[in-house]
Amino acid sequence: MRREIEQIPDVVANFLNESANSVADAAARLREQNPVMVATIARGSSDHACSYLKYAIELTLGLPVASIGPSVASIYGRSLKLDRCASIAISQSGKSPDIVGMAQSASKSGATSIAITNTAGSPLSQVSDFTIDLHAGAEKSVAATKTFATSIVAGLALLAKWSGDQSLDNAVAHLPESLSRAVACDWSEMIEALDGQNALYVLGRGPGWAIANEAALKFKETCGIQGEAFSAAEVMHGPVSIVGQGYPVLALAARDAAEASVADMAHKLAGQGALAFVTSDRQGSAHKLPFAATGHPLTDPLALIVSFYGFVEALARHRGLNPDAPPLLKKVTETL
Repeated sequence: MRREIEQIPDVVANFLNESANSVADAAARLREQNPVMVATIARGSSDHACSYLKYAIELTLGLPVASIGPSVASIYGRSLKLDRCASIAISQSGKSPDIVGMAQSASKSGATSIAITNTAGSPLSQVSDFTIDLHAGAEKSVAATKTFATSIVAGLALLAKWSGDQSLDNAVAHLPESLSRAVACDWSEMIEALDGQNALYVLGRGPGWAIANEAALKFKETCGIQGEAFSAAEVMHGPVSIVGQGYPVLALAARDAAEASVADMAHKLAGQGALAFVTSDRQGSAHKLPFAATGHPLTDPLALIVSFYGFVEALARHRGLNPDAPPLLKKVTETL
């Protein structure tokens, strides 16, 4: 897992070089089709990548994006009316029957279907109109890191070309350098602070909320910690009731319009006794964690998860666990 985290900047650079043509082709079709909605199809970490892209697409193009439950096709046998829509399916292996089935159903119903996958020639590729290959190489750790990050880069690269947003396009092009700085961010002060803790909250908003969900999953997956993700706006609607003295909170604030609200919530929870950490210069009473700014609000949250990955891998080892091979989990999960 550590080796694969450190590979992320180079993997992203390789993706941007190797998949430029496939990204351009899919973007050209989307500009021509001018879809009225985007449907996403994924599970697990890939679904968190889709959540990230949901915000990015809605904020850039004003198009609504909906996550489609794969079981609609695989278990319930229903097709959806997706003509004049686009579908984006993300799967590292491209083999899970429910993801493939839903992507095939979307294609048959008239959607322009795009697969983002790390497995060339996979079943998902075969049922999609366009395939964007991650070119990430084999990922051996059970916990997805480099494929997750590159899946988001693939979606952002597609969005930049589709929308013609030159600022986003430039930020994506500079992500290898930005993510190198993110890998180097040291969050080790949080490791011993979590000794004896088995539950925590992870907060974010917008694309940062998608990243919070991914971080919460990795806490469970690699460290056996019950991580729960909440929007910084939602945590006060009930969940705050269990935040007592010393309860850990990680607030993932990006350099975007939501930074102040996320940082303010970390400050507020710290004021009521929480052990709060935040990736912002506006930390208030919370502990500040270092971050690598990318210069664009839609790429900034991605750098946060890359820094988090290095931290959570070290946390697992600090707890005497092997983050490369968590118990009861396997690399490829094929569900119906």
